[in-house]
Amino acid sequence: MPEHIDLEAIAGATGAHVIYRKLDGCAARLVAAGDRAVISVAIDDNLGRRRFSLGHELAHWMQDAQRTSFKCSSADIGPQNAEAKSIEADANSFASQLILPDYLVWPWVADRKPSLDLASAMGGDFQASLTASALKLLQRAKVPTAITCHDQRKLKWSRRSRDFSTDSYILNELHQDTIAFEMAFGSAKGLSRPKRESASRWISGPGTYRMEVWSQSIKLPEGSVLTMLSVV
Repeated sequence: MPEHIDLEAIAGATGAHVIYRKLDGCAARLVAAGDRAVISVAIDDNLGRRRFSLGHELAHWMQDAQRTSFKCSSADIGPQNAEAKSIEADANSFASQLILPDYLVWPWVADRKPSLDLASAMGGDFQASLTASALKLLQRAKVPTAITCHDQRKLKWSRRSRDFSTDSYILNELHQDTIAFEMAFGSAKGLSRPKRESASRWISGPGTYRMEVWSQSIKLPEGSVLTMLSVV
């Protein structure tokens, strides 16, 4: 069961002691000596973020044993970086699979349609972040789907399902007629209701103006806005 994924126990079994404390300039750090290690995780992050940070450092401890110290920033740690080719990306991929293992997640998802509502429910059951849960759902989307993260200035990152057209591009700036724009620049909070709207508010490319998407957005704690887009 999801609640049995005890990261502290996994750490202890591999010789790592976990401490939650105030950290300056990083989200988590690993200090190792021989077959023992101390993993420090920022105590002021939310539960899902703390668990992902711990999973990330466990990856360094279990897979990068030749290194004795890692100091990982918030930019290093995150499921959206799992596709890049680097030590940090490998650690993110490891953490995602540790917290949201396929053999538990896919039976849980079953035939339910991906949405941020479903990602939120998954995050609650698996004690995972909304972002990690949404990106996991992207792997099984049956229609072209994308996850975007914007701040007030630009697109911070985006990920697409396999069948999302490579000729389509996520717009760099939020369209003023989207709920995501209201969240980024106003006081709107919480999870929006799914909305059917013109795809041209979100993407550019051949035939965009004839297309529509379902969009759903939420404002993340750091102020950026996460959106799931599904092509109609």
